[in-house]
Amino acid sequence: MRYLAKAISWIFLPLFMPIYGLCITLYSPSQELDISRPSLYLLTDALKTQILFLFLVFVTIAPGISFILMYRRGLLSSVEMEQRKERIFPLFVMFSYCILLFFLFWTKAPNNTLPIYIYSLPLTGALVAIVFIAFTSKFKISLHAAGAGILTGYLIAFASNQMVFNNGLIVLSLLLSGLILSSRLFLKKHTPFEVYFGWGVAFVITYISTLSLPQFL
Repeated sequence: MRYLAKAISWIFLPLFMPIYGLCITLYSPSQELDISRPSLYLLTDALKTQILFLFLVFVTIAPGISFILMYRRGLLSSVEMEQRKERIFPLFVMFSYCILLFFLFWTKAPNNTLPIYIYSLPLTGALVAIVFIAFTSKFKISLHAAGAGILTGYLIAFASNQMVFNNGLIVLSLLLSGLILSSRLFLKKHTPFEVYFGWGVAFVITYISTLSLPQFL
């Protein structure tokens, strides 16, 4: 069970969760309620690949390399960032990369040329990061749970804007959330409060921002 919990923790690292959510909404059949908006599903395969590559670089690879460099320079005691105070600067790094990704899309594809979620996802990540910085200055909070909350909040908000969407994927995200939170508790990396609070805060921020940010972009 311990090996399984560790495997779940690594497969569903917080750095991977936005990529999983984006892949689901890019490749699962869907149709926007507002047909004037471009649809993620109807983008060309070449454009989908480019978008995924940019998200992978800015949301996963670049932050991951940054965290490894911090560990090697002694700024982190472990790559898992088990100490509460160690998490503040990595969260700020994540915030910075999300903002950079947003401005990259905003300058290269202005006026909502792309589906609105391509712009709102990086901003959502930045919002979650900055809120978690504030909480982390006071107490430890589960980043794995936050990643699961982001995935579920994004999928539910996305589905509410679609005429066609496989709602079974939402059920799957909830089941995955349960597995992720259970694995962190089983490994004794967090208390129940830290995982449930982390999931809830990330879910609420992601759900609200995914629905509301398009009105301001």
